[in-house]
Amino acid sequence: MNKEIEKGRVGGSFSDFLKEQGTYEETTEQAVKRVIAHQLAAAMKESGINKIEMAKQLKTSRSQLDRLLDPDNDKVTLAALSRAAKAMGRTLRLELQ
Repeated sequence: MNKEIEKGRVGGSFSDFLKEQGTYEETTEQAVKRVIAHQLAAAMKESGINKIEMAKQLKTSRSQLDRLLDPDNDKVTLAALSRAAKAMGRTLRLELQ
């Protein structure tokens, strides 16, 4: 029995799957936090700023900065993310879709 596999899309989208599982919002929030943490760490590296210098710019402790850069820590405030972005000469942009 040789079944031909239909080319193109197979099944629904990953977003649809997550919605069916009831984890779409949580998964999306985690992904956004991880991306922002990665972008912030990359901007620091690109600018040659270490964690101690960054913590001083943000007027916070290094442990607070570590929480900000931790991709798994979802307890970071928008204000903290905005201050960190500003310290790197960037802006934090959020939008509703």
